[in-house]
Amino acid sequence: MSQKRIGLLFGGCSGEHEVSIVSAKAIAAALQTGENGDRYQVLPFYIRKDGYWYEPEIAAQVLNSGTPLSTDTPPGRSLWEFPDRVSEIDVWFPILHGPNGEDGSIQGLLQLMQVPYVGSGIVGSAVGMDKITMKMVFAQAGLAQVKYKAVTRAQVWSNPCVFPKLCDEIEEAIGYPCFVKPANLGSSVGIAKVRSRQELETALDNAASYDRRIIIEAGVTAREVECAVLGNDYPKASVVGEITFESDFYDYETKYTAGKADLFIPANLPPEVSDRIQEMAIQAFQAVDASGLARVDFFYIESTGEVLINEINTLPGFTSTSMYPQLWANTGVSFPELVHQLVEFALERQPVK
Repeated sequence: MSQKRIGLLFGGCSGEHEVSIVSAKAIAAALQTGENGDRYQVLPFYIRKDGYWYEPEIAAQVLNSGTPLSTDTPPGRSLWEFPDRVSEIDVWFPILHGPNGEDGSIQGLLQLMQVPYVGSGIVGSAVGMDKITMKMVFAQAGLAQVKYKAVTRAQVWSNPCVFPKLCDEIEEAIGYPCFVKPANLGSSVGIAKVRSRQELETALDNAASYDRRIIIEAGVTAREVECAVLGNDYPKASVVGEITFESDFYDYETKYTAGKADLFIPANLPPEVSDRIQEMAIQAFQAVDASGLARVDFFYIESTGEVLINEINTLPGFTSTSMYPQLWANTGVSFPELVHQLVEFALERQPVK
């Protein structure tokens, strides 16, 4: 059996660069474990923070060290000039979190290469990344969610007469507590929980520094639960997991620091609630036209029995503490089998020429 050459693409131009390296290291190991060692040859490709691509030899050094390359050293090639071995790839496995990695940008480039790739296409990636567009799609699909309001950087960084009126509108429509989020960042980067006018003004200014589109969501007292989805046209949902933490909310540090959060898999939920969450996860996956993989996050309000969708992540983390692989491990799909299935789904979705 001839081995397929997997182009493991990691790093990237986003604030989640370091997380991407950790995810890629775990995936590289899984692609060389057990039967996968016979199936696949892994060729890693590293994208530096300023956008330069590096060949497998240097990419492997980054994986082993876990340290990003400095942008001070000239790369020896033009921006976006591909290393020679790019032409050898049979299937791409992008694990680029955040902007330029899961927003449809790299997916469009890989599509132009006419080589299969793991994960959602351009539409699913773009909709899944932009929280405002995502919520509009969820609303159209009839999925219950918290109250929210979308604003722009231009409104936030406007003249002193306009900004106070904007804050008045947010207080009236959403109230406190609420969450202020950049529309196009992942891993809780730039998110703030606010309880007062002063905190709101500061959070809006901070979010505007990350993105020109900002979303404000109502805070709810709820349990935070998540469900993983795997597949293409006939996706399947994993068992449901729950996250608990001591911090004010599930921020970047809590998400990626061992011991800061506890994961309970499966979540201790009534069977009918778990079933509803799994059904809604698949609905959300299909609503945004996702493929391959996604993690869907929910709020479960125990006092009323309500389940509200929070968001979908079409390229979730694959670190040792990440929920997505752990959910599937508890559903009976091991990490090596999971990455194998993702490669198979990429090949299945390959356009007919």
